[in-house]
Amino acid sequence: MRHVLTVLILAAALLAGPAASAQDRPNVRGIVWQLYEDAPDARGNWHLLGARDLLIQWTAVDGIAFIPGLPQRPAAEMPDWRRIAAEPWARRIIVGLSGRTSEEETRRSIPAMVAESRAIASAPLPFRPHAWYFPAEVDPTWTDAPQVLPAALAQLPRPLWISGYDGSSIGAEEYADWIASWLPRDVGILFQDSVGIHVRGPGEARRYADALRRRLGRDRVRIIAEAFRPAPTGFRPATPEELRPQLAAYSSYQIYLFDGPHYVPDETVNALVARRR
Repeated sequence: MRHVLTVLILAAALLAGPAASAQDRPNVRGIVWQLYEDAPDARGNWHLLGARDLLIQWTAVDGIAFIPGLPQRPAAEMPDWRRIAAEPWARRIIVGLSGRTSEEETRRSIPAMVAESRAIASAPLPFRPHAWYFPAEVDPTWTDAPQVLPAALAQLPRPLWISGYDGSSIGAEEYADWIASWLPRDVGILFQDSVGIHVRGPGEARRYADALRRRLGRDRVRIIAEAFRPAPTGFRPATPEELRPQLAAYSSYQIYLFDGPHYVPDETVNALVARRR
């Protein structure tokens, strides 16, 4: 009987074809959506890659609100939150709080951003939050971050995430040490891989994530894969061929594509899914 079962299993495997490689199995947990007043919609088939989380970069930025009822000026056109919350790639929404588009302004405005973020967290939202994200991206050039951010983050709701990058490339272990020296133990980090701007390759980005995981633990580290590349007039969507090495390198991590609505069109999704099959 055992011999017959073995033969049947082998036959089924042969009929199914070769097993998919790690490169053919995207582990996309979610997409990031960076809202702007002239881009208030998000449509796509990212769930075909496995996405079920929507990370909203911010719900208010530079004095403009994308949620009704906030103190900031309402955006000229609000997102259709009812439709978006019903999408299969938005089963869990991580709510970005108040932000600034300028990094310099962000670092000067932490107290104001915290106050605005607390107002957002206490407002009636048109969807159910799964977690929260404070849009103050950190890297080691922000020398005041260890003094400023712990107290600021303590005032915000949980579960809470921030994002970080290493633009000056101090090294994976050094970066992980810096983050671990001040990040509150109940806050997670989304590591921006910086592959889209050619600061490092996917392999090196994976080493950064591994170093963070060793210091912070598995549950506190996720990866933001930059799904764009430089272009003569800004940025363009990364091609499927460019994205595959990133997805393969981060195979054991929860990956968030930045930014889904702007840089991961259905054509790219279809190509990645076709390759996976």
